[in-house]
This record gives sequence, C-alpha cells and structure tokens, in this order.
Amino acid sequence: MKESIRVKILIFIVTIGILVLLFPHGESLDANVSVGSIWTKEDLIAPMSFEILKDPQQYEKERQAAAKKVYPVFKRNDSVSVASIKSFKSFFDSLKKEIRLSESSEVKPKTFNLKPGTLKKLIDIKKKETLIINNGKLKLNDIQNAVIKAFSSLYQSGITDLSFRRINRDTISIVKGKVQLTLPTARLFDLGKAKKYLFSSIEKGLKGNIAIDTIAYDLSVGFLRPNLIYSEKLTDRERELAMSKVSRNIGIVNENERIVAKHDRITPEIKLKIDSYKIARGEQTSAVDVALQYVGKTLHVIIVLFLFGLYLYLSRKNIYNDNLNLLMIAIIILFTSSLAYFVQFINADAPVNYLVLVPMGSMLLAILFDSRVAFFGTVTIAFLVGGILGNDYILTLTHTFAGALAAYTVRDVRNRNQIFRSFFFILIGYLTGIFAFGFERFHSIYNILMESSFAATNALLSPVLTFAFIFFFEKFFHVCTDLTFLELSDFNNPLLRELSVKAPGTFNHSLVIGTMVEDASTSIGANPLLSRVGAYYHDIGKTYYPEAFVENQFDDVNIHDKLPPEESVKIIMEHVTKGIEFAEDYGLPQEIIDFIPMHHGTLLVGYFYEKAKKLYGEDKVNEEDYRYKGPKPNTKETALLMLADACESAVRAMNEIEPKKVENLVSNLIEYRLRDGQLDNSELTFKDIKVIKDTFVKVLLNQHHKRIRYPNQDEIENKDSSVSGE
Repeated sequence: MKESIRVKILIFIVTIGILVLLFPHGESLDANVSVGSIWTKEDLIAPMSFEILKDPQQYEKERQAAAKKVYPVFKRNDSVSVASIKSFKSFFDSLKKEIRLSESSEVKPKTFNLKPGTLKKLIDIKKKETLIINNGKLKLNDIQNAVIKAFSSLYQSGITDLSFRRINRDTISIVKGKVQLTLPTARLFDLGKAKKYLFSSIEKGLKGNIAIDTIAYDLSVGFLRPNLIYSEKLTDRERELAMSKVSRNIGIVNENERIVAKHDRITPEIKLKIDSYKIARGEQTSAVDVALQYVGKTLHVIIVLFLFGLYLYLSRKNIYNDNLNLLMIAIIILFTSSLAYFVQFINADAPVNYLVLVPMGSMLLAILFDSRVAFFGTVTIAFLVGGILGNDYILTLTHTFAGALAAYTVRDVRNRNQIFRSFFFILIGYLTGIFAFGFERFHSIYNILMESSFAATNALLSPVLTFAFIFFFEKFFHVCTDLTFLELSDFNNPLLRELSVKAPGTFNHSLVIGTMVEDASTSIGANPLLSRVGAYYHDIGKTYYPEAFVENQFDDVNIHDKLPPEESVKIIMEHVTKGIEFAEDYGLPQEIIDFIPMHHGTLLVGYFYEKAKKLYGEDKVNEEDYRYKGPKPNTKETALLMLADACESAVRAMNEIEPKKVENLVSNLIEYRLRDGQLDNSELTFKDIKVIKDTFVKVLLNQHHKRIRYPNQDEIENKDSSVSGE
C-alpha cells in the first residue's frame, strides 16, 4: 500500500476530479475585473444582444423589499361563525332546560361548569320572569339575543387567529373563495379586541347591571372563535410572486455594441455589462461545449500537477515512492484550492481573493518536506488558485511570490515560534505584488490599501493555521518534522537524561558524534537536525549495562577480560535490541529508531571475533555469530552516523592526535565499510564520501586539539593531595 502504483493513480485521479469541480464555469473563466481598474485588453464588442443584469446584492435587496410589501394572507372561514353561534344557542337552550327542571323537580340541575352563583342568578331571572333592571324587564332570551347579535357583528367584520402585535402590519389580505381583498386591521378584530367588543356589546344590548353583563359575557366568551385564519402557504406564494416581478435587468446591450474600450477605467456600470456578458455567454453554451470545457479544465489541472509530479519523480524519489507523502501533498493542495473556491461566494465588494492562504500551503510543504518541494508546490498551488479565480495572472504571481517567501522563512525552522515571524515576510511578498501591479494598472490608493489590508489578514492567518495543521499531520499521519526533532534534541528528555547519568561516557561520545554528523549533513545536503538527533539516541541501549562499554569504564577493570568472547559479543550486541525497546517504550519516531540498528549495520565485532579464533580455532568460529543483525543504513543520515561512530571511537583511542594519522584513520575506516558493503543501500555518492572525510577530520581535530601544559603540570598530575593534606 505504501508504494502501490494503484494507490498513486487513485490519489492522482481523485485530486484531479475535485480540482476540476472547483474550477469555474464558462462565464467565469476570464479574469475578474474590479471597479476602478483599467481595461488593458482590446475593445470588447458584444457578439450578441444580452440583458444588463443588476448587481446581485442590489437585485436581492429589491427582491426582499418587494417581499416585505406583501400583506399577510388570511383565509375567511364562514363555517366558523355559523358553528360558533349554533354551539352557543344549543348550550343556552340546554341551560334554560335545566333551569326549568329545577323549578318542577327537586333534582339538582347541571352546573355546566359555571362560576359559583351564576346558575342561581339565572334561576332567579327565570322565576321572576320579569326582573326589573333600570326600569326595564329582563328575560333569559334577552341574554341569548344580545350575545348572538354581538357574535354576528364580530364575525361579519372578521376575527384573526393572530394577534395584531404578531401581524405587525396595518393592513392584511383576506381570501374568500376566488375573491381576495385587502382590509386595514383597524376594521378587524383579533381575539383580545373581540373579547372587549363582546363585553361592551352585551352591556349595551342588555342595559343591565354589571353582574348580569358579566354573567352573559362568561357564558359566551368561550364560544368565540377566529374566522380569519392565517395562511403561511398563500403568504409565501404572494411573496414569491412579488419577488419574481422585480426586474433582473437594468437595460440591454445590442449586438455589435461596444461593452468597454481599451484603456477605459472600469466603472460600476461597465462592470455590470462585463459580468452580464460573461453570464450570457455561458448560458448560450451547448451540452457539447460544456463537455469540451470539462475536458479543457481537466487538461489544465493535469498540466499543472504533472509538472510538480515530474519534479517529485525525478528529484524526490523518497517522497514520490511513499503514498502517505503524496496524500499529504494532495490534502494541502486541495485545502488551499477549496479556499479559493469558497471565497468567491463571499458577497462583498472587496478583494477577498487575497484571503486564499497560499503561504500556509507553502510553509506546510517546507516543514513537512523541504524548501525545494515547497517552492514547486507553491507554484503549483498558485496556478491552481489563479485558475479557480478566473485565470487571474496577477493574483497567481502575487501568491507565488508571497508563498515562496513564506517557504524560505521556515526552511531551517528551529522552534515553533519561528513560524509566526513568517508574518512579516508574507506581508512583504503580498505588498510588493499589490503595489507593483496597482501602480502599473493605475489603481486608486484606496484599492491598493484595501488589497493590502486583506493581504495582511492572510499574512496573520497563514502562520497560525500552519501551526494547527502541522500538529494535525504529526498526530494523524505519524510524520516527523524538524519541529519534532527539535523537541527530541532537548537534553531534558527522559532518555537523554538517563543516558547522561548512567552512561556519561556514552553520552559525551553521542554529543561529539552529533556535531560530526550535523556538519557533514550540511555539507552533503542531508538533514542536519535529523542526523544530530539520531546521534543523540543511537546508543541509548547502553544504559542497560553501561559498564560493559569501555567509554563508561573509569578504572582499569574490564568485565570482558573474564568473559568468553561469545558471551562478550552477546552483551555488546544487546545494546541494539535494548535501545530499540527503550525507544519504542518512550514513543520515539521510527526515523530516530532506525539509527539504533543501522549505525552498526551488519558489521563484524572484530575484537571478539579475533579473540574467539585464537581461543577456539578459526574453523570452529562462525563469523555470522559475531556480526550485528542489521539492517544496513538506507539513508544518508544513518550512513553518516555509522561512519562517525567508528571514526570518533577510534580517534578517542589514539595515543597521539596528529592530523595525518587522524586523516589516515578516517579514510581507512570509511574504506573498510565501503568494501564490506555497509553503504550499499545508502544514498551516499563518492563525492559525498570525500566531503564527509574532510568534515570528520576537521571536527575531530578541533575536538582533540593540543593544549599548552601548565607550569609544573607533571608534578601536579603525580602529586597525591591526600598525603599533603590538601
């Protein structure tokens, strides 16, 4: 899966497919123009007649304004009034019947859930038949008639099911059958207003006292129902109809009419004509034209991606062969391109195209891979973004310049805070492009400052999101960046702290080797940080049995003097397996773990092999038992460590450090490993090896240079301070 050709093809096809969908349709394929800029092309003549469309924002405002003018629509339901009056009459007739029963029988009449005392008062009215109120006679039928009259008046005007506060309009539209009319709400009732009218109408009709009016109101208010029902469906239909009547255009451009002349300044009116022309041209394309356009866009994307892919194939085989790397590159390209696609939907008369975070993609590629990959990736992303935004050459070049500077700032990242210093370089890149093309195209100072403000936002967001995405790639894809290696180079790391305490000689040896491989890596184009950190951890297995290694023996006792050679070689080799175990337990990345077995490769442990041959005879000793199990170094960095490890140990054992002797020793040790095939899988060239030799000799001589002896140093070295009392 990691190197599968099928997976590579799948990543390539999916990436192309998504990018093609992000590219604009026919009406947007030309570069967008902005108000205030200068039309530098030839005169644009209309090849056909077309409508001048309103600005989308203005058009939408007019549509919304038309929709707001629509009155809410209510449906009149006369069956409600009939049913309401009928229900009340039925209820009141039943009530009168119960009252009559109470006069001729001792059976307790139904209360009809009336308020306390209401039924008694009604019975009193019935018994007296002619209750005198304000010098008039009141009968039960008078109450019924007063209520029905009030109901009839209310229903004739109309009662809405929504309160006037919710309607919030002074007029509504009422539909009855096929007839629709508008009425002011002042002539209508909502339930609150209807209840007040009901009470006042009863009071006026009965001319009685407040107690009788209240009884009549309490008996009738529960039967009051709205007969004007709000219809959201009809209201929405009216709004849609009103919005559809808003004219989409403000005029017409006739065939062969000039839309804009060369060197004319783009005014809002001219921009509307140009935008309308693009849309009209797109609407006239046939199905064949659309298909051909997709073919063209696909080829466009393939051309851009092919150049980047060719570079990876020819110059970055390790990246090209690893499908995980290709997937990360595809994600970065697609994410940045998607930003270009979505900024087009921001409804603002502003240079939002400068919000596309191309520098973020550049920095991600530089940190995850290297600066050269980042540069080629930046060019690729900028071309794709420019294509998505209408083949805008100026925008493409500006993004390329800012992205290249962004990649440059993180090519040798030393801490995470360095990412944020990229803000200034990104801003400089964008401002250079904006001012250059702004002056060239006679842009106003206002436009230049607007573009600069959006570019400044980009310069601020790109480093922040780079930080977030680096964390995502490190955790989700389990990749190591220089930032990871920097954190591992901290001597407070538990493994390094333990190494310095338990095996101080090995720790010092690792530090010297770290300097050697870092300098050599810089000289041959390898990763100096990875080389140095790999050197720090390559011997962590020696903490398991530190006294078994000569650099940690601080007296004349060597445990191997009393051990058979087969036992000694087993102990020596065990530092590799233990080192891998420790590294895995502490969660070190695989890139660092590889240094532990590869710095010995399949080398022969010569000292104990020769000792075994002397003890047991050459024919009784199997050479493979005295060789490390490998694997051999497979990168420049691991090969460097193998060579540095041997050279540093050998020079440390020299009695006299002389330049010529050191040079011969380094050459012979490297030559032996070449003949033994230890470097066959590495990427080192003969030119690299020559540079490595020179670098190692220089570093080792600096580490072991001669010093001036103090006066009487021999006496100081041999004098026993305990005897003299010091």
